[in-house]
Amino acid sequence: MDIRILPSNIANMIAAGEVVQRPSSVVKELLENAVDAGADQVTVIIKDSGRTLIQVIDNGCGMSPDEAVLCFERHATSKISTAEDLQHIQTYGFRGEALASIAAVSEVTLKTRREEDQVGCQVDFADSKHLSTIEVSAPKGSSFSVRNIFYNVPARRKFLKSDNVEFKHILEEFTRVALTRPEIGFTLVHNGKDVHVLRKAKSLKFRIQDLLGRSTADKVVELSASTSVVNLSGYICRPDEAKKTVSQQFFFVNGRYFRSPYMHKAVMKAYEDMIADGAAPSYFIYMDIDPDSIDVNISPTKTEIKFEDDSVVFQILYAAVRESLGKNSFSTGLEFDLSDAPELPTFGKNYQSYRPEVLPPSGSFDPSYNPFETQSGKSAGYSGGSHSFDGFKNGEPDFGGSFPKMSDTPSKGYPDFGSFSGKEKEDYGKLFEDRTLPSTDVVILQGKYIVTPVKSGLMLVNIRRAWERILYERFLSAISANAPVTRVTMFPVEISVGPENRLVFEEHLEYLAGLGFDISPKDMDKIVVNGVPEGFSCDDRSVEALMADVLIAITDTGTATLAGMMESAMAEKFARMGAARGEKITSAHDARKLIDTLFGCSNSEYTSSGQKILSMISVQEIDGKF
Repeated sequence: MDIRILPSNIANMIAAGEVVQRPSSVVKELLENAVDAGADQVTVIIKDSGRTLIQVIDNGCGMSPDEAVLCFERHATSKISTAEDLQHIQTYGFRGEALASIAAVSEVTLKTRREEDQVGCQVDFADSKHLSTIEVSAPKGSSFSVRNIFYNVPARRKFLKSDNVEFKHILEEFTRVALTRPEIGFTLVHNGKDVHVLRKAKSLKFRIQDLLGRSTADKVVELSASTSVVNLSGYICRPDEAKKTVSQQFFFVNGRYFRSPYMHKAVMKAYEDMIADGAAPSYFIYMDIDPDSIDVNISPTKTEIKFEDDSVVFQILYAAVRESLGKNSFSTGLEFDLSDAPELPTFGKNYQSYRPEVLPPSGSFDPSYNPFETQSGKSAGYSGGSHSFDGFKNGEPDFGGSFPKMSDTPSKGYPDFGSFSGKEKEDYGKLFEDRTLPSTDVVILQGKYIVTPVKSGLMLVNIRRAWERILYERFLSAISANAPVTRVTMFPVEISVGPENRLVFEEHLEYLAGLGFDISPKDMDKIVVNGVPEGFSCDDRSVEALMADVLIAITDTGTATLAGMMESAMAEKFARMGAARGEKITSAHDARKLIDTLFGCSNSEYTSSGQKILSMISVQEIDGKF
């Protein structure tokens, strides 16, 4: 066995594998360094989703020429001097590995100047080697330029995803840092276009609004709790705004973003019975806790936190979220379907006291007037027959004998209806509209089932599963034959999805078009839906909900997997989603059309996943009920 010490450049490249996983890792480390340097304005410039250039410019404290070279050495840090300092970490960076790892897999140029220095310096590194240090004119602060990431590790560069995917990860890291420091201005530029220009915000809610949009800021309520263990603050989503989509969910401890499935369970438990199954609320939760009671040094990426007593923090978080929801009067209750209900005016309890008096209309009338009496005092005569009303004759109504003949001495001038013959009654009935309901061969049961008679008894059709089968075969045909059927919306539906999700849609536009979706990206954070596959509802609300479902489907699956999935598996996934968002069956005509379409499928009895669509009830079974 031949044991040797690894050269420093190889050791740095191994460390880089932990710290620098993709361009977004570089953005994260440089942003955190800029914040730790005391900057109040940070600019991030990206080209080609970080493959070509990542530049982070700050107006922080800057460095001397010696410090500018030293900072690229492994474990070079200004944050820690003794082992005890590890227990009181309040800054982002402290390991001293970030810049050494970045310099190991890219070409780095640093320009920096301290406020007390007349000139700045420029330091160049590549492949962990210090190339040069020169004096340059530079503003106060630091500017890191990272070019050609993984140029010397082709295998790592080969496994980078598409530009849209990589930039989505950069956006995530930018968002996490920007949410922790509303007092700092941040700018993000990609390929020469401003993605975010965030001014210094007065409060966290203004930063949420500037970063994620007014629609997100308007859907949250304040969270606040103070205990001896942890202080909580931030915002949580209104239960009625929780959607089945990729939500914005953020935990921060002492100003540091972290992930915690365990703490996420505490939040979801607090929303129990308030949100629909599968829906997820957005939240922005900040924890202020004694640094001695947490360990932030358990992950190279510093996104995991170990709490001294996580069960206590869990209970405090659960109680705080529950209390906030209760204060804002969000609780479970009876829900009524008011979609088709008329709008009724609302009156106060004292309305009757102030209601103006409504008088009957005034006018004169002759109580002795008899419309059946002629000028001579006799009742108008009617002869038998079946003629219609012919107008007036000699100033009197001429019915052409259409009414049965009345008695010569009618009681009080009214016809004696009791004298009608059978034929006359039949003719008299023809004067009125036939209001009998037309017979139908289908019944729609609670919008879930279609019931229709068949020779052996009754057939029941599960509407949602019928749609699933129909859409499955349509999608399968569209995918295999590249012949989608698109239903054009009456008006284009514009949806704000945020910069990250807009990139996701753009990444999958070609595939979605093959299924029948007509989607166009707009600006940096919106999409416009011009059409959806046949069978989907086209109203604005349904389209917006559908896009949330589509986003989940393509985010969970991923581009590479989408391309490699079996056609039938992908068709089944979208068919199930479409069945949940399909058009409602509200009339006998719609029901018959659905049944006809279902029986045109290759298999009308089962869905693609093997669930039963049809069920028969025989006459004998019905007889057994009586």
